[in-house]
Amino acid sequence: MKKARATLDRVLSKAGIASRTTTREWIQQGRVKVNGRVVKNPDFWVEQKDTVHFDGAKVKAGKKVYIALNKPTGFVTSTQDKKNRPTVFDLVQDLGRWVFAVGRLDLDTSGLLILTNDTEFGELLLQPESKVPKTYYVKVSGVVTGEQCTQLESGLDIGRGERSGKAVVKPVRATEKYSWFELTITEGKNRQVRRMCEAIGHPVLKLVRIRIGHFELGDIPSGKYRKLEPRDLSRLLGRK
Repeated sequence: MKKARATLDRVLSKAGIASRTTTREWIQQGRVKVNGRVVKNPDFWVEQKDTVHFDGAKVKAGKKVYIALNKPTGFVTSTQDKKNRPTVFDLVQDLGRWVFAVGRLDLDTSGLLILTNDTEFGELLLQPESKVPKTYYVKVSGVVTGEQCTQLESGLDIGRGERSGKAVVKPVRATEKYSWFELTITEGKNRQVRRMCEAIGHPVLKLVRIRIGHFELGDIPSGKYRKLEPRDLSRLLGRK
């Protein structure tokens, strides 16, 4: 029977202390001990019986936290910004613990963003094999035709040598100048929805993520969040 073990950086990140990138830096700075000995190699294998200390404190598995944030426009998803723009982490400071954003929403996109300290759940939600659907409420310039909806649903060239996969389009309303619709995709290419709409000649004017899996943004106010229950996590993964 194999012994349960993991690399030192993963042990720290799974404990909910920080991201693996950050924990690797801390380990290399000599801030971590395994069985009383300083270890500076982030890839050092740690077994279940080993004792790990960070800055003198014993590392224990932290309580898992999962939240759904209604991200406003004008906020970046990274932890730090060279242009000193506000980040989504400014909105969750009262949590009192480290969390990371599962995926990204660009500066001008608002809506549902999941944050957690559970790296395994984050990886499961993001991995392409999971094919978790993400639904966006989209407002574009111009009137989108039925043929163009079919293009969006079938997949199309979105530039940079990439094609979008199959999607679902649900028209909402249209005027002489604008169209509103819901677009559901199962991929996560960079700025994918915007690039899909540009490919059919209708630039995005407003973009809101309203659903991940079967979990709805609902009535969470802009800039606010709510903690998630186990049933919410199942809905996020597309399970009812």
